[in-house]
Amino acid sequence: MDKIRRLRLAKDAMDRDWSDPDLDLGLVAAHAGYSRYHFLRAFKEAYGETPGQYLTHRRIERAEEMLRTANLSVTEICTLVGFSSLGTFSARFKARTGHTPSEYRAKHVGRGAALIPGCYAMLWAGGFNTATSKKRAVPGPAYGDEQEQQPRDRRAQS
Repeated sequence: MDKIRRLRLAKDAMDRDWSDPDLDLGLVAAHAGYSRYHFLRAFKEAYGETPGQYLTHRRIERAEEMLRTANLSVTEICTLVGFSSLGTFSARFKARTGHTPSEYRAKHVGRGAALIPGCYAMLWAGGFNTATSKKRAVPGPAYGDEQEQQPRDRRAQS
């Protein structure tokens, strides 16, 4: 497989998994079949920026979209786009756009459609971790199955 094709596989992985805060250089380099440091050099040579810079740009683009369209707090958006630190998110956002996330929202909200309610945006982005969102290891009985297996009248047991 040629060099550019392998780098594209890694870039596709970053485009697909951009919101995963655990996405790191080692994992992305494995998609390309390179060591971390060889991948870092090859990616920068091919695309003009490091994989970390590329991933940060993708995350900031998604954050811009959410700030314009979703009724979520800056902290919620920070988490949804894969940043684990609000300070880092705000600093990188301002360096990229020239505005803090709050300033960006104030500048762009009201120019288009109404904001999407936060609960819908969180659900769409997979931000809700609830007991019902996790699958059971073994499927349980459907509602009412347990009662049908047990006799309802003790006289029926005799």
